[in-house]
Amino acid sequence: MRIDEMNWFSVEQYLKSDDRLMLVTGACEQHGYMSLLTDAKIPLALAEAASEKTGVLVAPVINFGCSPYFLAYPGTISLRITTLLAVVEDIIRSVYRQGFRRILVVNGHGGNTPVCGLMSELANQMPDLKMTFYPWWKSCAVEAVSQRHGLEPNHANWLEAFSFTVVADLPTGKKPSVELPRILAADQTREMLGDGVYGGHYQVDPKIMDELFEITLGEVLQRLKFE
Repeated sequence: MRIDEMNWFSVEQYLKSDDRLMLVTGACEQHGYMSLLTDAKIPLALAEAASEKTGVLVAPVINFGCSPYFLAYPGTISLRITTLLAVVEDIIRSVYRQGFRRILVVNGHGGNTPVCGLMSELANQMPDLKMTFYPWWKSCAVEAVSQRHGLEPNHANWLEAFSFTVVADLPTGKKPSVELPRILAADQTREMLGDGVYGGHYQVDPKIMDELFEITLGEVLQRLKFE
């Protein structure tokens, strides 16, 4: 269930029996041949699938994150870290006031990691609030799938090439890994990355992607137990 498809009466009724909420944090940034909203689409798909199984509400997606290093790629829209943290804090405080007490942040973008620090601060201020931050691509489950199939997980490569994120024909084969030597300005980053993919296979068998999604969904469901 998504809050944007409900009215306030329905949310109030939901809170009588459940105080859990999923908040998706994403980004609008270059992903090679995939959607600029890949970092929002993947965690949202996971959250919606988890909601279908549990009934836990999904808050409206935060489609913008911190991506200053990709600003030389048209379509990338980046927030300052302070802006993102302010938005997330305001959202958490809003829903806390209404009675939500267990919040799972399903994150799709590495640049949003500072949100973890914010959540720790809020945990001190609201001790009855339970929160979890889940960056899906960093999980042990994803690492296991990658190793099982001999694949290298990387930005904008096979790891994120789901049917709902790909918006153009993907190249075949494998791109040599690109290691950024230091913190670079956006123009330098584009010069080094070219098409925006950090390296590895551009695409894999759809069965592997299905396996990846299901095992990651299992982790989301586990975290919704707030054990």
